[in-house]
Amino acid sequence: MVQNRIETHPILKIERKETLQFYWKDKVIESYPGETIASALIANSIDIFGHHPKDNAALGIFCANGQCSQCMVILDGLPVKACMTFVKSNSQVLPSEGLPELPTVMTHGRSQNYHPPAIKKQVLIIGGGPAGLSAAVELGKLNLSVLLIDDKHKLGGKLVLQTHRFFGSYDTVYAGTRGIDIAEILEKEITKLPSVEVWTNATAVAVYEDKSIGIWQNQTDYKLVYPEELLVATGAREKSLAFAGNTLPGVFGAGAFQTLVNRDLVRPSSQLFIVGGGNVGLIAGYHALQAGINVVGLIEALPECGGYKVHKDKLARLGVPILTSHTVISANGKDHVESITLAEVTRDFKPIQGTEKTYPCDCILIAVGLDPVNEFINKAKEMGIPVHSAGDAMEIAEASAAIFSGKIKGLEIAQNLGISVNANTDEWLKTEGILKSKPGQVHQRGNEIPGDVFPVMHCTQEIPCDPCAHVCPNHLIQVEQKDIRKLPEFCVINEKNCIACERCVAICPGLAITLVDFRKDHDNPIVTIPFEFSKADFSEGNIVKLTDVDGNLLGEAPIVKIRQIPAYPGTVLIRVKTKPDIATLITGIRLIDTFYSGSASDEDYSKIDDETFICRCERITAGEIRKLICEGVRDINQIKAVTKLSMGACGGKTCLQTINTIFRQEGVPISEITPTTIRPLFVEIPVSVLCGYKTSEDDHAEA
Repeated sequence: MVQNRIETHPILKIERKETLQFYWKDKVIESYPGETIASALIANSIDIFGHHPKDNAALGIFCANGQCSQCMVILDGLPVKACMTFVKSNSQVLPSEGLPELPTVMTHGRSQNYHPPAIKKQVLIIGGGPAGLSAAVELGKLNLSVLLIDDKHKLGGKLVLQTHRFFGSYDTVYAGTRGIDIAEILEKEITKLPSVEVWTNATAVAVYEDKSIGIWQNQTDYKLVYPEELLVATGAREKSLAFAGNTLPGVFGAGAFQTLVNRDLVRPSSQLFIVGGGNVGLIAGYHALQAGINVVGLIEALPECGGYKVHKDKLARLGVPILTSHTVISANGKDHVESITLAEVTRDFKPIQGTEKTYPCDCILIAVGLDPVNEFINKAKEMGIPVHSAGDAMEIAEASAAIFSGKIKGLEIAQNLGISVNANTDEWLKTEGILKSKPGQVHQRGNEIPGDVFPVMHCTQEIPCDPCAHVCPNHLIQVEQKDIRKLPEFCVINEKNCIACERCVAICPGLAITLVDFRKDHDNPIVTIPFEFSKADFSEGNIVKLTDVDGNLLGEAPIVKIRQIPAYPGTVLIRVKTKPDIATLITGIRLIDTFYSGSASDEDYSKIDDETFICRCERITAGEIRKLICEGVRDINQIKAVTKLSMGACGGKTCLQTINTIFRQEGVPISEITPTTIRPLFVEIPVSVLCGYKTSEDDHAEA
């Protein structure tokens, strides 16, 4: 089988360990220790993990986060989620086909008088991402008894998927440092704090009336933790999108795609199309290019992308087509994505007939927003547990804001436990507000030439970011420290001038600073361009296509030197010799040619198609729901009772948000709709674990 593994990467270190083998339908599959079944299968070009019992539709990975059951497989006779289960040597893995058979009654075990271990802690933190880690550091420094749990095998949350340098404050949230490196920094700080205990592969599955939290660890042990204070830092889950073909293998959530590419070093696609122009979609597109995946295009329903302009600019400079005021009509293919059909939309987001275009691709990445994972917060409040939230579980924002949010919540919890904290809370809250702020105003910059050698700032949008101001040895780059959302400016101070050290070029998270050097030749200046791809892709003497900040082609020029600054690994500095009239406009190098247009259609796409699946787990279509609405049903609980909507493994986390859209399309006001009863917290867990069932083999092992 073809191996879809990433063998080279400009940022990530690739260190393959010894291999192990398991069996997929009696075929030997090569894998690596610590790899999930899903990643191993996709690495071996297997992306159909089973078929749905309702209509035999092909199923594959979607969320890669344990939220749904699209990737269910049978491991040694037991159903497991392939995205959350590690491969085992010589194990037998089979597709999940049809309805599972109930196991035979076991008589060789025992489960009498079982009481899960009870553990008391001053603070329990659910979630080992940027917010949870930062809170644990603050609490650990105060010597408080803390238990930090995370359902993954590695701490860091989404930080471990982020290969780009972070925005925000250089002094407070590691701005200018890559997310993967921030994860390691925070994890190392945790290991120095003896009062902080960490459980990985540990999932919180329930909140009980006795104020305990049920935790399932390593898929074997069940424990009850009784915290005095609870911090929920569970992050966010991705919103779903209803369109024809949305359940085909090859339709991924952005988090799943980044998990495969940046954590597991698996290439799930060769031709990617992105739906959603927020930061998540823009960043995922950039990560795809770094992994050697062609990004066919990106669409956004709004008139402008909602993410940072510098993220959009990075894609545009590389040649990725970005279409705003467009939406997806359908994913096309039989058992896998083969193409995507798009259409322009009106101001109220209705597709315009006759504007449809179809583009070939083998993967569609959905990045249409995030919802806080806040069910633990609500349930803890219901049970009377003192609970706090931080990061995306509290408010959707950038990871830099989550780091600072966790720091603040850690100190608030310490105060609740009677610990005196010396901190300027008002100033911290102000900083948190700046880090959480949305992209601001876009400004026009001039093309002045302030000397023979100088940096050019190509960032034009107000966002919180200041690392360039901290690395200039002569302090010539100024950012207003009271509000780091203001644009950086280059200023000659006390006759000091730029020394062409190129540090500002290398550290800029948006790759939005170039260096222009007229010192050797005023007619042929040298321009230094930051690039985060392999040095092996270029060599001195190569002719490259130069673009401005918006991706417009300016011309071509030869590369005269390629270098890297050791303090800023991963960023290649490419010097080109060019003409003076474009020197200050040059921002990037184009990699991708534009794509072609497809054909139009006269079909009506103003409503969600009746065949579109709204409930992925139970495969309930928009047509089934629409029929009940037209018959007068206004209670979502009734729709649930008739169709099994939201009764699958995800518990309605992906489908319930879409139902209101169908009601609205049928002219039913929100005020007439009765929402469904929220299901209690749960993650699928074997009954044998809850009741302490042990086989005779287990008894023998204990002896």
